[in-house]
Amino acid sequence: MSQTIALIAHDRKKDDIVNFAKQHAGVLSRYKLMATATTGGRIQQGANLQVERLLSGALGGDVQIAAQVAANEVIAVIFLIDTLYTQPHEPDIQTLLRICNLHNVPLATNLATAEAIIAKLGQNRCGYLIFNPVSGQGNAEKDLALIQQLLKPEIHLEVYLTNPDTNVVNLAKDAIATGVDLIIASGGDGTVSAVAGATIGTGIPLGVIPRGTANAFAAALGIPSNIKRACEIILAGTTHTIDAARCNLHPIILLAGIGFEAETVERADREAKKLLGPLAYILAGMQQLNEHQIFDTEIEVEGVVSNCQAGAITIANAAPSTSVLAQGMGQVIPNDGLLEVTISTQNTKMEAIDAIIDLLGAALMKSAVRREDTISFRTQEIKVTTNPPQKVVVDGEIIGTTPVEIQCIPHGLTVIAPVILPVTPAIVSNDSENEV
Repeated sequence: MSQTIALIAHDRKKDDIVNFAKQHAGVLSRYKLMATATTGGRIQQGANLQVERLLSGALGGDVQIAAQVAANEVIAVIFLIDTLYTQPHEPDIQTLLRICNLHNVPLATNLATAEAIIAKLGQNRCGYLIFNPVSGQGNAEKDLALIQQLLKPEIHLEVYLTNPDTNVVNLAKDAIATGVDLIIASGGDGTVSAVAGATIGTGIPLGVIPRGTANAFAAALGIPSNIKRACEIILAGTTHTIDAARCNLHPIILLAGIGFEAETVERADREAKKLLGPLAYILAGMQQLNEHQIFDTEIEVEGVVSNCQAGAITIANAAPSTSVLAQGMGQVIPNDGLLEVTISTQNTKMEAIDAIIDLLGAALMKSAVRREDTISFRTQEIKVTTNPPQKVVVDGEIIGTTPVEIQCIPHGLTVIAPVILPVTPAIVSNDSENEV
């Protein structure tokens, strides 16, 4: 719910509070405003701000505001009082003064103290938190309370909870339309990817509080899964630009998997992930190996078409070392303007297991894998067609089947994160040792 500022003014101070609201409309527009009836009407008309109008002061509007303060719904009260000519019908300051003191809520009674409150609020960043309550294995209610406790002293935080009927992308777009300073996604990689997709190209920083099963995007950027430490990174506010990508118009911040990885993700349903955590993916992968099949593949890179047989194709924009099937180049660099492509062509289950072990070793050593049955290269865009059509997973969500066209969007996403892996000399597809 929006944080609220309450506004009241005695009759002879109403012009002052309207002028004050007009002067500071930029800051006040970030908050929910409530006011006694006449004061609220004057502010709406004179400052063009949306105000919830309560009862008039004479009928108890000040008491309604006091009740909101007591319920922790109000972050500041501005009550411009007329100490010389107060009328009997006008609200008294004493009730609000006592309640504000009890609940440690700032109360301004003149323009000087009102300016001080606005100056402090103006320093706060305005952020939207998009929170998925069904992500991960923790207590969502406690997690949200902790996030609010940590962030709200420095960030004016609007909180939106997702549900099965929520369009997360539209939530993020609505936040962008309001001119927020940052958008925070808290959930699994699916939630983070959906929010990030809406921010591509906007320059609005994305903060991440990972609470999912794999949390691969956070791991790739060095963002810890501990809520307190993730919030500390957001408060520090250090931003970086990294690449993004699109797969058949679907945004990618992590990777697209074709074949084996897509089948594995589909096997690891939400109930299994909630019960087993990351182990759900390992078990699903072992089961999928028993049904391992290769398929005919056509790859088009920079206008050159090649054919091979593959069991798994991974096209990565960013990925931690635990995303083993993306590690053909030894590391996935998130800010080099290129996609890392790994094509596994193993025929048998044992060959596939052996290749996975080598890919893990390549990730640990940060060096390209050396196997004749594993092709790896970097490119800005790629088109993949298979026979028969294969399922495609993008950032943990099945989006359909091949064919796919994937393009990198260099430095398309602004993120709040620790130090990002520096750019290293690019290895483009034409220079790869393993040609398709």
